[in-house]
Amino acid sequence: MSISVTPKAAKQIRKALDQRGSGCGLRVAVKTSGCSGYAYALEFAEAPTAEDLCFESEGVQLLVDVKSLPMVSGTQLDWVREGLNEGFKFNNPNATANCGCGESFAI
Repeated sequence: MSISVTPKAAKQIRKALDQRGSGCGLRVAVKTSGCSGYAYALEFAEAPTAEDLCFESEGVQLLVDVKSLPMVSGTQLDWVREGLNEGFKFNNPNATANCGCGESFAI
């Protein structure tokens, strides 16, 4: 079980951590929300907690809690530009459906 990022996503994570001036990596979690059942939650982490599993990909640290890992295992986090918008995109092989708004997913 693991999670990874593309080089573009890693670049954005490093850039954000540099702008913050602190932090060890990006925490990826899943919460119950949205019309499809689950939503991704991202936050920059100052340090790993006892509940975090740590993965390194493309030179950045990703932290995932034990409960979220089965739902995001195998996921690759990418940075994409779609029209005038840009942001993280989750390529999650476990998702069976995605909400039309792009904010939630089902497993």
